[in-house]
Amino acid sequence: MRKTVLEQVEKSPNSSFRILVNPKLHDFYYWHFHPEFELTYIEGVDGTRHIGNHKANYYDGDLAFIGSYIPHLNFDYGVKGLYSKIVLQIDKDFLSISNLSSSTPELKKIHKLIEDSKFGIVFNNDLKKEIGPLMKKISEKSGFQLFLEVLHILEQLSKPKSYILLHKQPYQNNYYEKQQEKVRKVITFIESNYQNKITVADLAQLTNYSEAAFCRYFKKMTKLSFTTFLNNYRIDIAKQLLMEGNNVTESAFSSGYESVSYFNRVFKKMVGLNPKDFKNSTVSN
Repeated sequence: MRKTVLEQVEKSPNSSFRILVNPKLHDFYYWHFHPEFELTYIEGVDGTRHIGNHKANYYDGDLAFIGSYIPHLNFDYGVKGLYSKIVLQIDKDFLSISNLSSSTPELKKIHKLIEDSKFGIVFNNDLKKEIGPLMKKISEKSGFQLFLEVLHILEQLSKPKSYILLHKQPYQNNYYEKQQEKVRKVITFIESNYQNKITVADLAQLTNYSEAAFCRYFKKMTKLSFTTFLNNYRIDIAKQLLMEGNNVTESAFSSGYESVSYFNRVFKKMVGLNPKDFKNSTVSN
């Protein structure tokens, strides 16, 4: 069985999008998923579309919209000859659209499209021909103009009867759900035990990993090492304690640090001020 890969999508911090122009992966079997929505356009070839449990051939290109966390195969796997391929990956919190849709009528059709992407979507040939040229030019735009162009494309894609759902039910990524459940167990454990000593061995046992495997897993799921994540959590607690009037020593021990000097070093590194100066700045403000 091929491994399912969680892709780390690297976007600019100032953009909700990543655009890939002609990534040539025809010799690479890449069965993967990611939090981002993905709109893929491929032109000029026949190939295989494999999204979730759906697998079918496409002819003379394809246009598909893939929901958050749905595993899928790269559309050019195994294809021969010349082709054009554009991949638009959209942040899963784009527009916070589930909240805006009820108060912004202009976004309701786009909201439905986003919701339907949980099933996986493929578009009809007429729309494929209409959207293809827009996709091929999208990399020329940036900033607010890119934002508007993505909205325009999504609005065009949301036309009634323009697309087909690929699954009868929203696709459930069981692999991802199991991984997330382990993260939730770890975070719950930290919330209950942050004042005590917490070791990697404790959490490796909790999640049924070896210590090395747990560290790799936790970094992959949270983008942080376990030590950094734990320090972030404890320093947030300490900041609150300092703002409530506790002194540095009380805040250090109450947030789980056994050494005040180590607490001071970590706090200064993460906050940019030592704990005493942080407390004075919040009191003076």
